Amino acid sequence: MLTKFETKSNRVKGLSFHSKRPWILASLHSGVIQLWDYRMGTLIDRFDEHDGPVRGVHFHKSQPLFVSGGDDYKIKVWNYKTCRCLFTLLGHLDYIRTVQFHHEHPWIVSASDDQTIRIWNWQSRTCISVLTGHNHYVMCASFHPKEDLVVSASLDQTVRVWDISALKKKSASPGDDMLRLNQMNTDLFGGVDAVVKYVLEGHDRGVNWASFHPSLPLIVSGADDRQVKLWRMNDTKAWEVDTLRGHMNNVSCVMFHSKQDIIVSNSEDKSIRVWDATKRTGIQTFRRELDRFWILAAHPEMNLLAAGHDSGMIVFKLERERPAFALSGDSLFYTKERFLRFYEFSSQRDTQVIPIRRPGTTNSNQSPRTMSYSPTENAVLLCSDVDGGSYELYIIPKDSISRGDSVPEAKRGAGGSAVFVARNRFAVLDRSNNQVLVKNLSNEIVKKSGLPTAADAIFYAGTGNLLCRAEDRVYIFDLQQRLVLGELQTPFIKYIVWSNDMESVALLSKHAIVIASKKLVHQCTLHETIRVKSGAWDDNGVFIYTTLNHIKYCLPNGDSGIIRTLDVPIYITKVSAGTVFCLDRDGKNRVIKIDATEYIFKLSLLKKQYDNVMKMIRGSQLCGQAMIAYLQQKGFPEVALHFVKDERTRFNLALESGNIQIAVASAKEIDEKDHWYRLGVEALRQGNAGIVEYAYQRTKNFERLSFLYLITGNMDKLTKMLKIAEVKNDVMGQFHNALYLGDVRERVKILENAGHLPLAYAAASAHGLEDIAERLAAELGDSVPTLPEGKKTSLLMPPMPLLCGADWPLLRVMKGIFEGGLDSTGRGNADEEEMDGQGDWEEELDVVDITGLENGDVIAMEDVEEGAEDGDEEGGWDLEDLELPPDVETPRPSSVQARSSVFVAPTPGMPVSQIWVQKSSIAGEHVAAGNFDTAMRLLNRQLGIRNFAPLKSLFLDLHTGSHAYLRAFSSAPVVSLAIERGWNESASPNVRGLPALIINFSQLDEKLKAGYRATTSGKFSEALRLFLSILHSIPLIVVESRREVDEVKELITIAKEYVLGLQVELKRREMKDNPVRQQELAAYFTHCNLQTPHLRLALQNAMTVCYKAKNLATAANFARRLLEMNPTLESQAKTARQVLQAAERNMKDVSELNYDFRNPFTTCGATYVPIYRGQKDVSCPYCSAKFVPSQEGQLCAVCDLAVVGADASGLLCSPTQVR
Repeated sequence: MLTKFETKSNRVKGLSFHSKRPWILASLHSGVIQLWDYRMGTLIDRFDEHDGPVRGVHFHKSQPLFVSGGDDYKIKVWNYKTCRCLFTLLGHLDYIRTVQFHHEHPWIVSASDDQTIRIWNWQSRTCISVLTGHNHYVMCASFHPKEDLVVSASLDQTVRVWDISALKKKSASPGDDMLRLNQMNTDLFGGVDAVVKYVLEGHDRGVNWASFHPSLPLIVSGADDRQVKLWRMNDTKAWEVDTLRGHMNNVSCVMFHSKQDIIVSNSEDKSIRVWDATKRTGIQTFRRELDRFWILAAHPEMNLLAAGHDSGMIVFKLERERPAFALSGDSLFYTKERFLRFYEFSSQRDTQVIPIRRPGTTNSNQSPRTMSYSPTENAVLLCSDVDGGSYELYIIPKDSISRGDSVPEAKRGAGGSAVFVARNRFAVLDRSNNQVLVKNLSNEIVKKSGLPTAADAIFYAGTGNLLCRAEDRVYIFDLQQRLVLGELQTPFIKYIVWSNDMESVALLSKHAIVIASKKLVHQCTLHETIRVKSGAWDDNGVFIYTTLNHIKYCLPNGDSGIIRTLDVPIYITKVSAGTVFCLDRDGKNRVIKIDATEYIFKLSLLKKQYDNVMKMIRGSQLCGQAMIAYLQQKGFPEVALHFVKDERTRFNLALESGNIQIAVASAKEIDEKDHWYRLGVEALRQGNAGIVEYAYQRTKNFERLSFLYLITGNMDKLTKMLKIAEVKNDVMGQFHNALYLGDVRERVKILENAGHLPLAYAAASAHGLEDIAERLAAELGDSVPTLPEGKKTSLLMPPMPLLCGADWPLLRVMKGIFEGGLDSTGRGNADEEEMDGQGDWEEELDVVDITGLENGDVIAMEDVEEGAEDGDEEGGWDLEDLELPPDVETPRPSSVQARSSVFVAPTPGMPVSQIWVQKSSIAGEHVAAGNFDTAMRLLNRQLGIRNFAPLKSLFLDLHTGSHAYLRAFSSAPVVSLAIERGWNESASPNVRGLPALIINFSQLDEKLKAGYRATTSGKFSEALRLFLSILHSIPLIVVESRREVDEVKELITIAKEYVLGLQVELKRREMKDNPVRQQELAAYFTHCNLQTPHLRLALQNAMTVCYKAKNLATAANFARRLLEMNPTLESQAKTARQVLQAAERNMKDVSELNYDFRNPFTTCGATYVPIYRGQKDVSCPYCSAKFVPSQEGQLCAVCDLAVVGADASGLLCSPTQVR
């Protein structure tokens, strides 16, 4: 059973599939009717007008209607489009059990506990017939799919078949009055429009269900006697054929399968059973733990069933419909029914090859699941679930592709997963022993390979390689070397599809697609809400895949989209040049044409193939909000501009791409204050003063205009702004403009006119305007303000701008592929003509001319008022064509004159930092250049470093230290100059040396000595800081000779040993309450590779700790080692000898330590436990500290930089290593 959809709800009593849409109705015991989309798994609607349980529900075949019947004695007809009940049919006197539409006539049949069956006309909304005869509840009634028959089942232990052919005649309109009178009599006194044809007796208890076979004269019924009975009928009689026993409780529903020769029944014994209708034996049983089953429904068109139970319902299939297939070049092998077939893509020829399965084995899910083909040997491997998983190997005779009649003998074997791995070898997965058996074409085992991780399926991954599927991952296994070549964590993978060049693989799970490289390096993951069904790679490296209802694409970067919708699911076999070849669920080959424009366009953008992009923009109908949003998101607003007609969108895109011309044109069309303001901001950013001025004029933003004139040094226009402020009686504006102009008399006048006489007096006095100051003092009388004494006054003038009035000069740049090239419509010829006059310019540059383009393209408005009102006039110079006589030759100016007429800014050279980065692959030099990103990548690759936090200050110091900084003048930024290593005056100015670095080897040497001193004096925290600082500096050091490289590597080892030893000792000092662990750590400290004086101190320390803890044997060992080192201090030697004498009297340890001095070991840098010789360990790729295997993937606890067990190429600190 393959469950497709499941719901949790109240008890489900009625079910009905929609014939066309992926919908199912479920009527519940709570009185609600639910409408579900079983493909999407969503609840579409709910209808709850019934009072009490709803036991019957049915969709109309063609109209947007469904009918329901419930315990409130009502039959309701609903329109699911308007989501309301159209009308209610009343007449039954007890619970209604089932309702059903007739497939042709406007009839509904209903069965009720009032012991009657009623047939209603839903168009006239009347009851047209009442079928009486049952003498207990009628549990179900249904129309025959083709003939004029109704079958009903009742608790009176009978099944009745009714003939309703007379009703059909009656429904045709009566011709004359006599017939109409007969009709009335019939309606009043009960007529013979429906008669009992057969009464089937045989069940010992009440019958719950009966249904017709879709095409044969058979009936199946299920009852409370736990039996399913099969009945046959002819024109005159009906009889019992057989009884199917097996259910343990009342059989609640039973029906024939529409596509296969089987019967499906369900029961209150919590099981669904599948029976073979010809052999009349049980095939399969599906059980639920807690829920009794009540109802079954079959899809009218598809191979789907649904069952309702106590806590919801399930939609399921009995067997897979995906045909097994295998591709080989231009051909396809696939299975259909009991045959292997061959299909040629080019000629679309489809032929039968060989029969593959013995007739009679029609058990569910026994058809082949997967197929593998070896083209050289013409051999096919088919895997199926028969006998818990088995394979069949067929060698196809060369001539049988044309005939398809011979039956070669298949070689069989156990194993549900088998694939060809070479020309004449195939691999079979032996799951019980977790190994792969490699066999030859005679089905003999050639080789066995154990798998590193338990796998439940294997797939082809290139010659000699297998892609193995474990529970939460896949890995590629090389059968020759028995190595794992790559591994990737994934959801549960169902299918894999290799690209044509075997460089990429798509891993398909139920709801996700993972794209990876051939070594299983992850590239992207796509999640789908609807089930993923199949996929194939097209010629451009785009993965085309299908879900239940769409064909979609996935680009290499993970972008996806819909190509087209599907009415029925398909399985893609091949994609080529806009054509999708696929198999449908009936095993038929189909060819679907698709429009690949959208994904080819996106792929070209992704691959930066801009020529293709241009062609497609010009030649295709690519447009729509989705495409514009995509281009914007991917950083191509200038391309999106060419799709857009809406001015607001054009304006936004133009601003985003910095295209001022289009923004101005759109702003004129829109003419809103906000858009002019935004245009002004962007133009100011580009230094385009003309357009900024124009934008401010359009919005009458006088404050901003004044400030603009101030920063561009346009004093004439500032004077005009002062006059405008005066006209508008804007006192604050007047004062600001006077301040910007440095006009003191004007400021004093404004303050006086505004009535601020004290301020006017202060301004006049401060600026030495004595005559005005005296006049104002006379006016003020006694209230003259006092000015501070001894202050020197000066005129407050705004600084002069560096660039007066004009727009910022523009650099010559390469014109972007999308600039101008796309604006060809209607302007192409003008561009060509302009090109002719550019002989003196470099040919490959499209020069943006300073005066004629962009920043010069707006008229500077002389009169503000005039400019603000005259908005419709197009900006720009009036450049008209001159009508010159054709024979006048224009003399070409010499290049010297041409150059002198216009200033061309020099081309900027390559920054020194960029030269450093290009020249070097040493991390320290990249840091000095300020290229921290590449430096971190280099350190990660060379030394496995992942934690860069300790290196942050070093990075900043190194970068700052390799540059000198010069102040220019106040409004210009600081100029930074790169300092080169080993520079001298004779060096060529064009050749750049490598950066001078502030970290050198002699500094580290000094730090090492300081660390030794701190260790000797027992300042362990200080010593640890110094040794760690050495370890953190070394990755960024640069040395000149090979000898120095060796010294650096030796320094790493020394620093690592001291860091580890000091960490162990500091840890020991924290362990006050754990004497055993204290002794162990003291012992491990003595096994670090320290300088002799320090090792003596460590041994003395360990000896003392163990002696105090009464571990005399261990203390004696340390004493012995101390004496062997010939201690220079007599006190050390004396103590050691005393400990030895004490121990010899009682050579015992009170507590057992995890320490064996006879067995060489290294100490784990994280857990501080010994790793003895021969035990597995992992090491830090940078400082080479050893760790227990569980620490793999963690940050190294010794250097605090690298990841334990990471791959790394090794320290690169000298140019000599590169050469």
